[in-house]
Amino acid sequence: MTGPTASEVPPPTMAVKIISAGVAACVADAITFPLDTAKVRLQIQGECPTSTAPKYKGVLGTITTLVKTEGPVKLYSGLPAGFQRQISSASLRIGLYDTVQEYFTTGKESSLGNKISAGLTTGCVAVFIGQPTEVVKVRLQAQSHLYGPKPRYTGTYNAYRIIATTEGLTGLWKGTTPNLARNVIINCTELVTYDLMKEALVKNQILADDVPCHVVSAVIAGFCTTVLSSPVDVVKTRFVNSTPGQYPSVPNCAMTMFTKEGPSAFFKGLVPSFLRLGSWNVIMFVCFEQLKRELMKSRQTVDCAT
Repeated sequence: MTGPTASEVPPPTMAVKIISAGVAACVADAITFPLDTAKVRLQIQGECPTSTAPKYKGVLGTITTLVKTEGPVKLYSGLPAGFQRQISSASLRIGLYDTVQEYFTTGKESSLGNKISAGLTTGCVAVFIGQPTEVVKVRLQAQSHLYGPKPRYTGTYNAYRIIATTEGLTGLWKGTTPNLARNVIINCTELVTYDLMKEALVKNQILADDVPCHVVSAVIAGFCTTVLSSPVDVVKTRFVNSTPGQYPSVPNCAMTMFTKEGPSAFFKGLVPSFLRLGSWNVIMFVCFEQLKRELMKSRQTVDCAT
């Protein structure tokens, strides 16, 4: 936000960035979660052996089929785990990005290498902390009562308990390797692209540092991120959702997909992925930027009052 008030607002603290990122990510998740569920269903389509399984076609087709066959509530299956994921993961990978970038910069002007290093660092930390929430979210989104075996879980905390007791604590970190690759790609592409676009638009006076600038930067970041992360995202979803022993390893999962379904399998759900990630980025970054400013304004008001 430009103008007199913008210059008066002090830079956000690390705590403000972390809180703003967590809240903004939860808001974005609540709005875009049906698209994420549609993406997961499209990504796992083709691995179910039963011919009675619903056939999903496109984003709207998948959402419509889910609503007709399993009810509208199914679109939000796994949302509590989604919120837990954003609070434990997105708050750190986004909220700590500027702070870590400053650490790598050490007084000099920030370079592309510093931005990428910051994205790699915060992305890795976020994955190891938030992986259990990712496993539960994906499994709840993927399971259906319409075909195959009885659904494995009745709810979020039931899923945590069953996974921990039947697969061990390591089961909650299943798929960490592909999710690490996915999150590193997403974090670096998403945050670095957004950072560079926002910087270029403001520096060249194309747009002011306000909502339109944040929206344009977020859409471009979302598109680049979706294309680059799709293959590892599909493999991650398949491997995380698999039953014990279905895939001996992540490479085996990828190879099975390639031999049975061809290269196009790695881009299943690409459209809902972009619709979800693009809209998620717009909502999250706009909320993130506004929350940071409002929190710092409130803090400044409190400081002045005292």
